[in-house]
Amino acid sequence: MPRDDTPPWDGNEPLECTAAIPEAPNVVTFAFRAPSGAWFKYQPGQFITLHLPVAGGPLLRTYTISSSPSRSLSLSVTVKAQDGSVGTRWMLDHLRPGVRIKAGAPAGLFTLPRQPDDKYLFISAGSGITPMMSMTGYLFDRGEQPDVSFITCARRPSDIIFRQRLEFMASRVPGLRLHFVVREDDPYHTWTGYRGRFNQLMLGLMAPDYLDRKVYCCGPESFMQAVRDMLHALGFDMDNYHQESFHAPVERRSDLPEIDDVVPDEASEAEITFVASGVTAKCHETDTVLAIAKASGLNIPSGCTFGVCGTCKIRKTEGEVHMLHNGGISEDDIAAGYILACCSNPIGKVSVEV
Repeated sequence: MPRDDTPPWDGNEPLECTAAIPEAPNVVTFAFRAPSGAWFKYQPGQFITLHLPVAGGPLLRTYTISSSPSRSLSLSVTVKAQDGSVGTRWMLDHLRPGVRIKAGAPAGLFTLPRQPDDKYLFISAGSGITPMMSMTGYLFDRGEQPDVSFITCARRPSDIIFRQRLEFMASRVPGLRLHFVVREDDPYHTWTGYRGRFNQLMLGLMAPDYLDRKVYCCGPESFMQAVRDMLHALGFDMDNYHQESFHAPVERRSDLPEIDDVVPDEASEAEITFVASGVTAKCHETDTVLAIAKASGLNIPSGCTFGVCGTCKIRKTEGEVHMLHNGGISEDDIAAGYILACCSNPIGKVSVEV
């Protein structure tokens, strides 16, 4: 622990790298200390801005702090090199123990409350797990019994960052429940967990009491959009939803981007034209294309009616729909204009090939 008279680190002295720990393919955790012995004060989930000495001049990049403020003698960031990365690639190639770099003081609004005694649902994808790791480590170190459902999605099992550390904490704290979702198997390791695209069905199985939890979400923008769509459709109180963007962490509440999601409105009228049948039907945005087809005496083959089986796939020729599916249609089909009639709500006037 720091001495009582040791001031906290405030960004006025460089950080010294003390460790570079591989976590997953192209993912490394870098630990830092303050050379003066200053301790680190921040909130779990906040970020730090590093001044990286890349060719052509310093490059400022923000990274979420993955360590917990309950362990104040060091600070860590966990970074993943994407295609075209400049700053992160420099870190993976050049940042080693003993190297010092400039950094700004911790900041950010994506944090737990000061008395984090609520029930939480952490949802992340890829390196979006980093603020959740800081929050979970902090809750674990408090010495109390947290109530956390922790969901993280990755491409393969080997891409799940912090898996071993999370499993250790979950083995000591019964209130921490882990759920991993992967899209692909690893060639030489058996995977018996969830596979595919994270969806409503999985959420209900993993956290049946999700309506009673505070949700923290971080990942690619498309992933967070899918999570928000899912929660809207399930009647979640979005006042209890918090998210952090990969690309736009903010320091002031006034800088938070406005989230303007499309949410079907029961009071808004819509219209569906079934082109091949010559039928046009008035409806509301909360009606599905499948329901209106059946009400109009038309037959669209269907199965699960929950966006899983893909039986009701049809082509949309005009207009926009809000589709919340559970894996029953591919991104290529969506790009080609196909929709699933069972889980597509018309927004305004829509035409389909039925």
